[in-house]
Amino acid sequence: MDVIKIENLRKSFGVVKAVQGVSFKVKEGELFAFLGVNGAGKSTTISILCGQLKKDGGRVEINGKNLDENPEELKAQFGVVFQNSVLDKPLSVYDNLKSRAALYKITGDAFENRLGELTEMLDFKDLLRRPFGKLSGGQKRRIDIARALLHKPKILVLDEPTTGLDPQTRKTVWKVIERLRKEEKMTVFLTTHYMEEASDADYVVILDGGKIVAEGSPLALKNAYTGDFITLYGVEEETASALGFPYEKIGEAYRVAVPDTATATALIQKYPQVFADYEIVKGKMDDVFLAVTGKKLTGGRE
Repeated sequence: MDVIKIENLRKSFGVVKAVQGVSFKVKEGELFAFLGVNGAGKSTTISILCGQLKKDGGRVEINGKNLDENPEELKAQFGVVFQNSVLDKPLSVYDNLKSRAALYKITGDAFENRLGELTEMLDFKDLLRRPFGKLSGGQKRRIDIARALLHKPKILVLDEPTTGLDPQTRKTVWKVIERLRKEEKMTVFLTTHYMEEASDADYVVILDGGKIVAEGSPLALKNAYTGDFITLYGVEEETASALGFPYEKIGEAYRVAVPDTATATALIQKYPQVFADYEIVKGKMDDVFLAVTGKKLTGGRE
């Protein structure tokens, strides 16, 4: 089932065409990665999707319903975790979450019960009475996620959710996200500049200049836009060079770039004496992004 369906979406700001005829679908329970450099059109698309910005043209459907005809009902199906927190720094974590829950008419026992679920899931019971502004970056991000989950949304939008976090906190955040997908069949719509996160997505869309320039599963994109890399150990440079493909020295080894796995297999069969100690890996999503856009993906706001 398609939870999100966007057709020919368009949005301009004066002479700047931020989104130019974008179309894609997101399936229920999917981890969907939406990638692009700053200014590619990601934030504009997300703002339209969440009902925060009016489009110039096109159609947006959420669970089969037209967003234009059901704006308030469909906006409530989203939970959004922004890169920069929207919570109030002087207020305690408890008061922040209580006031946000009230916006969804979640009060009294209903709020306390939901808060209990979220504190257990995200492990922040000991933070409830502390001012939000005094928390560490990782602690704030956990509270931001809790805020987005208060009303049990069907779709969780994560706008670079792990930017600036230490590896352990990033791991914790993703553990919670995977739990939500598994237990609640939540759909996750992700923007990130960490390509290892995009590599775990079910489907990836890459934007450049307001247009989709590539899309597919991570494996399909790697197969289409990158080759394989063979790392040879215990050989001389002349041996790597003799294979006839581009190579580079990596520490005490040589990494040879080949078009595909079939080519790597043919080389192994032709030169078995060379491949006494080696490994083969596919290109990374970083390589895909660079091949498609000619740019490197780095962090920061659009």
